[in-house]
Amino acid sequence: MEFIQKLADERFAKSAARFMKFVCYFLICFYILCTIVSFMGRQTFFLHARGGSFERAIYAEENHNSHSRSMTVSMGDDIHVWTNDRNQIDLTIQIGLSLMFAVHTVPMIVAFWFLSRVCSNIQQGQIFTEKNASYLLYYGLLQGSVAVFAPLVKLLICWLANLVSDSRMSIATGQDAFNMLIPGVGFMIAAYIIHYGVHLQDEVDHTL
Repeated sequence: MEFIQKLADERFAKSAARFMKFVCYFLICFYILCTIVSFMGRQTFFLHARGGSFERAIYAEENHNSHSRSMTVSMGDDIHVWTNDRNQIDLTIQIGLSLMFAVHTVPMIVAFWFLSRVCSNIQQGQIFTEKNASYLLYYGLLQGSVAVFAPLVKLLICWLANLVSDSRMSIATGQDAFNMLIPGVGFMIAAYIIHYGVHLQDEVDHTL
């Protein structure tokens, strides 16, 4: 019981909020960097070429036998790319890969910014406020949207890229959708609790 009370202590909560705010900023910068690296053609995929198949290949290389993979990113999805008749990867496929990567990272950048606002408010002692309820709701909705809609958008981008390209790619996605959906729903519930607490506090203030 004493341990729980220490965790609920105001000074500990504010320190934890300060730490989490910087974690959110770090994740925002990290996702931005990863998105830039993806558009630079350094996103890994499984390549099927005339000379064989290559794991962790990237668009920005000529020798796919190279084992050097510094500054590369991966979506965590199962992506396969087939070269065209000239044994090359079309630029359209690279653009499609980067757009699919951005479909995941851009909403998360915005989501972590909302979460950083909550941490900043808690650090200042502003806890049961409508702003915090709204920020948590936005964070939960973005998490849930990425879990539910991002796989569908990635499949659509893959289909469109294959329509206009001589190369071809396929993607198996949505493996982590459930793991992202549950925290998203949890944050939406937390948003409702804070909103309800603010509403009750307003009723008490008007009663007094």
